[in-house]
Amino acid sequence: MPPSATTRTTFRHELLRSLSTGIVESAGRTFLLVIAVQHFQAGAVAKSLIAAGGSLGLLLTPLVVWVVHRQRWRTARAASVLFAMGCVGFLVPTLLPWPWLFVPGSVIGMMAGYLAIPLLTQMYQENYPAVERGRLFSRTVMVRIGGAILFSDLGGRILEGGSDRYRILMLVFAAAQGTAAWCLYRCPSSPLQGDHAEHPLKPMRLIREDDRFRNTLISWMLMGFANLMMLPLRIEYLAHPDKYHLSFVPSAVEIAWITGVVPNLARLVMNPIWGRLFDRMNFFALRAVLNAGFAIGILAFFVSDSMTGLVLGAIVYGISEAGGDVAWSLWVTKLAPADRVADYMSVHTCMTGVRGVIAPAVGFAAVGHMTLPQIGIASAILIVGGSLFLVPSMKRR
Repeated sequence: MPPSATTRTTFRHELLRSLSTGIVESAGRTFLLVIAVQHFQAGAVAKSLIAAGGSLGLLLTPLVVWVVHRQRWRTARAASVLFAMGCVGFLVPTLLPWPWLFVPGSVIGMMAGYLAIPLLTQMYQENYPAVERGRLFSRTVMVRIGGAILFSDLGGRILEGGSDRYRILMLVFAAAQGTAAWCLYRCPSSPLQGDHAEHPLKPMRLIREDDRFRNTLISWMLMGFANLMMLPLRIEYLAHPDKYHLSFVPSAVEIAWITGVVPNLARLVMNPIWGRLFDRMNFFALRAVLNAGFAIGILAFFVSDSMTGLVLGAIVYGISEAGGDVAWSLWVTKLAPADRVADYMSVHTCMTGVRGVIAPAVGFAAVGHMTLPQIGIASAILIVGGSLFLVPSMKRR
């Protein structure tokens, strides 16, 4: 296809895929944990596994990139297979509603989309012009956020009728992953270029060779660990109002609104602004601003016990997350050679997976020894510390 036709085709299918991805995002952000807590009375291990499902996928991305590179598969086609796997993951506990199938089915369902991220980033590198990459991507993210907002409200209302109705949600999540698989199958793409690595972890040497990449990864590790540690604790905080001395008892709909609808509305409003800033602004300064917003949002949420404070914290967090959506997904295109974007991204996503697997478990374990406000303060300190690693790169540019 001519470049303009390739861009249009990719963008059109990405719009539809983003709607499906938004629905699945509401699953990982809210509903899978709500179902685990309220329907299955899951323990800390099960909740940690569900919360870390996407991160387990990220952890395995170097293996995915290595296999796709070795087999010379087209990136979008390979990604569509992964999303089809996610469809099956959600479908199995829908058809066979046994407690021991819910956790692995949920984990596989969430892993699939995250496994595909380096392949998608390479597709964006090839199919979107550099001067418009942030803008085009932010538009699809707006659709994804809109889907998450709508289904956060709808899903909460479905569960309000009884937690045993969770199978309806699981069926919708399976259909969403299946739709995403179809969309990616229709997107133009090419096999990964260059010689494949001898083993999946060879791209990790980029951490040693590229100091800007290394410093940014360290910053992201500290910020991301704090963020991912606190994210599932939002559900824990709201689902046990007596334990954490909230001034009100939130319903399933209110939990869905506070953790899903409100921050996503803030993301929806701010996402196009962050997309334009990504195309024009020094990335390292942009990342530092986002870090400050995450720290403030976490503190505001967990030091409050009222609806007003929780909503304000969710808004600030959502504003920062809007910029994080664009920055996290595209930042390696600012540093990496065009033919090595997937390698750089696989290292970034793998490091995200490492902290994503560990952080929720640390968060749930810390609840037994610290108050949630204390954990929130510790997280804010980690985020500020991570921002210091961006200073050398900001000065250099």
